[in-house]
Amino acid sequence: MKVEQMEVPTLEDIRLTSDRNRPFIIETPIHEWRGREIDGLTGPATKVVVKLELFQHSGTFKARGAITNMMALDSEALKRGVTAVSAGNHAIATSYAASRLGSPAKVVMLASADPARVQRAEAYGAEVLMAPTGPEAFALAEKIAATEGRTFIHPFEGPNVTLGTGTLGLEFNQQAGPLDAIIVPIGGGGLCSGVSLATKLINPACRVYGVEPEGADTMRRSLEAGSPQSLEKVATIADSLAPPYALPYSFALCRDNVDKLVLVDDDAIRRAMAVLFRELKLALEPAAAVATAALIGPLRDELAGKRVGIIICGANIALDRFCGHVEQGIAQTGLE
Repeated sequence: MKVEQMEVPTLEDIRLTSDRNRPFIIETPIHEWRGREIDGLTGPATKVVVKLELFQHSGTFKARGAITNMMALDSEALKRGVTAVSAGNHAIATSYAASRLGSPAKVVMLASADPARVQRAEAYGAEVLMAPTGPEAFALAEKIAATEGRTFIHPFEGPNVTLGTGTLGLEFNQQAGPLDAIIVPIGGGGLCSGVSLATKLINPACRVYGVEPEGADTMRRSLEAGSPQSLEKVATIADSLAPPYALPYSFALCRDNVDKLVLVDDDAIRRAMAVLFRELKLALEPAAAVATAALIGPLRDELAGKRVGIIICGANIALDRFCGHVEQGIAQTGLE
């Protein structure tokens, strides 16, 4: 799919979406990250600006796409309710959006989902159903949509998701001012589609870097093939960046607005989680550390001396899982 053949939001569309979503979305803060450890890992001339999206309603950026999708529904559709499929974060975000807009939510989560995420979705009032595998989860959600008339809220595909995540890119660029580069986590590509588009519309000279876990490199394979690809299996601790396939809309926008894509392995993600906890005192899920892992890993030399933005995209993780990852990360770095 070529960009000229699909509906691509303009900067004005993103601004209007930001205004419309303001009652339901937090303008999350940024932080100029300076410290002994990060300076040593990046070089003291590199300036790092962090977008703290973990402070968003629902704990992740996913609330932006969910709200934008549901704001597009009429009153009858909202009354019938919504459904979604997720390993966790999108289910929480859809549950949050439904609670704010007065719509009943019935979401399907994978049996492997972090229990803390299941509890959070339920806390927003959603009915949570469990499915053993991804295909079975999507089949169940499709059945719910067909039999109950609920609207399926997609986790990463379509113009409304891009508009929603584009508001994050708009905010970040407005708050931070000119950046030389911005590093964006990629799972299905919904976050990167909006952030990369907004960034290129505001500051075309800013280089956009996407980063994926090695065990879930769907977008890398898709970009190499020139079309959306699927994976037979995914294997990464960054489970919220692990959909088994790419889809045309988000793929096309990432293809046209991402300058380079890099991979990080699970050990690198754990080390980044440890650095973020030690220096910024942030308790994050693995997906939220991949941008930092890329900055202090494969992109270190390329971005040395640059002003770099990184997105900390979420924090929905059980305490014991977080502690386990950070302890391993600390052991690898040899620092306390």
